[in-house]
Amino acid sequence: MVTVAVYSQQTKIFNGKDLSGWTIHGTEKWYVDNGELICESGPDKEYGYLSTDKNYKNFILTLQFKQEANGNSGVFFRSSIEGTKINGWQVEVAPQNLFTGGIYESYGREWLVKPKPEDEKILKPGEWNKMKIKVQGDEVTTWLNGHQMVYIKDEKIGQGEGFIALQIHSGGGIKVRWKDLKIKEL
Repeated sequence: MVTVAVYSQQTKIFNGKDLSGWTIHGTEKWYVDNGELICESGPDKEYGYLSTDKNYKNFILTLQFKQEANGNSGVFFRSSIEGTKINGWQVEVAPQNLFTGGIYESYGREWLVKPKPEDEKILKPGEWNKMKIKVQGDEVTTWLNGHQMVYIKDEKIGQGEGFIALQIHSGGGIKVRWKDLKIKEL
C-alpha cells in the first residue's frame, strides 16, 4: 500500500481588511491601510508585536514587506509572549547589511545564523520585497526575493511550539508595510 501525503493549499492569514485572527501586544501601532498591514512606532517607542491567534508548527509562509523610515522588524515563528517579552525565533527584517533573512533567538542564544555579506545586496530598500520562510521539524530555510538567505537545522527549534508574529523594534521612527501573508501548513 502506498501512502501519499496531501498538503493543504496556501491560505491567507491576513485578510487585507482588518486585524481579525491577530492579537496586538504592546502600545505600538498596527493598522490596515489600502489592503496593507502597517506597523508603526507609537508614542512609547518600544517593542510591539502582532501575533496570529492560531499556532503553526510546520509551514511555508510567504509575504511581502516594504520598509519605510528605519524599518527594523521581523517575523517570529513558534513563539509565545508575556506582555511584550517574546520567546521564539525571528526571521530578521532590517535595513541593508543588518541581516535580513537571518535567524535570531530572542531571550536565548541570540544570532543563530546570518546571511552571507554578499547576500545582503538581495534586499531592495524602500521597495516591496518577497520573503519565504519554511519551517519543518528542526529545519528552517529563508528566501528573500527568490534567493536562499539561510538554512539551519536546530534541535531546540524542532521542539518549539507557538504562533507567528510580526515585530516592530524599539527606538521609534519605524514603519513597515506588509501584504500577501499566506501560509501552507505541512
